[in-house]
Amino acid sequence: MDIFPLDNYSYSFPNPRLASNEGILAYGGDLSPTRLFKAYSMGIFPWYNKTDPILWWSPNPRLILNLDEFKVSKSLKKTINSNIFEIKFDENFKELMLECSKIKRENQKGSWIHDEVIESYNEFYKLGFAHSFESYYEGELVGGGYGVVIGDIFCGESMFAKKSDASKVALYYLIERLKKSNFRLIDCQIPTKHLKSLGAKEISRDSFLELIQKALENPREF
Repeated sequence: MDIFPLDNYSYSFPNPRLASNEGILAYGGDLSPTRLFKAYSMGIFPWYNKTDPILWWSPNPRLILNLDEFKVSKSLKKTINSNIFEIKFDENFKELMLECSKIKRENQKGSWIHDEVIESYNEFYKLGFAHSFESYYEGELVGGGYGVVIGDIFCGESMFAKKSDASKVALYYLIERLKKSNFRLIDCQIPTKHLKSLGAKEISRDSFLELIQKALENPREF
């Protein structure tokens, strides 16, 4: 399967259906807001180590979480009802990304959330495309995540937790917020056991690309 080079003078991408099942589609380009929006609107996202060229992905299968299928365990419900966490949105976007970058991931050397990624998504946030959901405990940011809004889909990027259930509680309140604004689903990108345990499911790349096209016709306010 070919990996396509991107033209630095054009924001076009190859058809995402040409990506391998693993998901690699293209390399190169930049993380400018224009290119990022073009990528996400085609079901493509960047994911690469600091020492590598920018790699662009569109995996098959794709993991999604329908908002009504989020699984709230008894213990999580108890934590939510205890109100020990204060939940905020878009309060400390860059700090949240920095915290996500510190989390050690299984089978990964270092973090893909490096300086270039943080600065680029922070610009995307300032333009209103990227958003954060945040848990605070006694005034300290202890969990949450961030993602990108494309139409009525929230494309989740990363989460972290420094205190048990902090990210899950933030995710719960994110989902409640998305429901109120008539969002359709959360794009979880790469299948993981953890996200599946929360109710996420795999769909084909073709099915996801159809959802993205419909999403563009249904813009939502975060």
